Amino acid sequence: MKEGVCYNTVMPDATFNFPRGFLWGCATSSHQVEGNNTNNNWHRWEQQEGRILHGHKSGLANDWWGGRWKEDFDRAAETGQNAHRLSIEWSRIQPAPGRWDEGALDHYREMLRGLDERGLLPLVTLHHFTDPLWLEELGGWANPEIVGLFAAYVAKVVEALKTYAKTWCTINEPNVVASLAYLLGDHPPGVQDLGQAFAVMANQVRAHAAAFHAIHSIQPEARVGPVINYRSLVPRRPWLPLDRAATWFQRRLYNDFFVDTLLTGRLNYLYKRAPAPEVKGTLDFLGINYYSRQQVFFDLRSPNTAFTNQRFRPESELSPAGFIANEPEGLFEALKWGYRKGVPLIVTENGVEDHTDELRPRYLVEHIHQMWRAVNFNYRIKGYIHWTLVDNFEWDRGWTQRFGLWDLDMGTQARRKRRSADLYEAICKSNSLSSAMVREYAPEVFEKLFPG
Repeated sequence: MKEGVCYNTVMPDATFNFPRGFLWGCATSSHQVEGNNTNNNWHRWEQQEGRILHGHKSGLANDWWGGRWKEDFDRAAETGQNAHRLSIEWSRIQPAPGRWDEGALDHYREMLRGLDERGLLPLVTLHHFTDPLWLEELGGWANPEIVGLFAAYVAKVVEALKTYAKTWCTINEPNVVASLAYLLGDHPPGVQDLGQAFAVMANQVRAHAAAFHAIHSIQPEARVGPVINYRSLVPRRPWLPLDRAATWFQRRLYNDFFVDTLLTGRLNYLYKRAPAPEVKGTLDFLGINYYSRQQVFFDLRSPNTAFTNQRFRPESELSPAGFIANEPEGLFEALKWGYRKGVPLIVTENGVEDHTDELRPRYLVEHIHQMWRAVNFNYRIKGYIHWTLVDNFEWDRGWTQRFGLWDLDMGTQARRKRRSADLYEAICKSNSLSSAMVREYAPEVFEKLFPG
């Protein structure tokens, strides 16, 4: 620097704006937040030794069934959110075959009324991993009878709640249900059988379509769609044909199978096809859950997954428990994939486990920036729903992972606002992501998002 001359670095100011009416909210699911759900397969699973990390149990969860949803809905509304995704617990609505619990329906009606009073648009998920015990004893999703049983349950719920909800997510992550519950055995019922996994996927497709038709017969103006967990999958060694084939196989079965069946009316199992004309065209929108990207490789040690395996890139930035890699470009890829399906899109889950709240701010801004890129390609994206509002029970990982914008003290049920909640509030209230927000909350990625 020359004497007497001061060189100032000018940092660019810019704002990434989203369309008017864009939805901003958080996602929750019944078993993870309600507490004392004792009549479903996950409660039974939690009682079995070795099923849940450290032997954790959902227990009281976030005590929503006891009424704490009110204060959490207040938190969402006060921080600028205008939508909330929640799920209905089938085992509460239909505790036994042929028996309906009108009190449980009243409880959900009160919750949806609470969302409406706070200006939060409800996105209602009708199945989020849990099944009534009586249904599991009938064979669960492996039993073709579930198609009619699910349609009857959906019709009951929609008839009861239609005054307060018009956006319905039929089945959350059917690809996860098939893979983790019937292929890898990590979720109940703990089956490890590729043939059963295929049968479950087919039954889920048909159950979704039956629910779609049932909903529209009750509520013609409804918007109905499935929610798919999209994994960005790339070959670990692109030069190796076996890794490229393994990646193609995983993409087709995990990402594509469910939605492509709804678009074509044909079940494509790779080695055989089966007609399913009744499911064709049964989606008004597509919910996309995206968390991370993984490398796929051929692995002789993994016969149950057709000799394919997955790993994070060695250079990836990992969450504290090593469960998620911060790979924001994968969200753009997911939205591009969804755009090609020809229906409106909603990011129905995106977030990172991070009890320190150090990674979450940059994970959040980088992923929302990628979504903004997709919006500017005219992809029909209607909203972004963060996972999650308050720390909750994370399935087989118990209470070891903290995804919440608010920290939860399990002993006292006290909530503590994390800094990332302030960041998300700024985004929601302005319907934008600005350089000022990034400079304050995630300065380490400022130059990446706003190059000088």
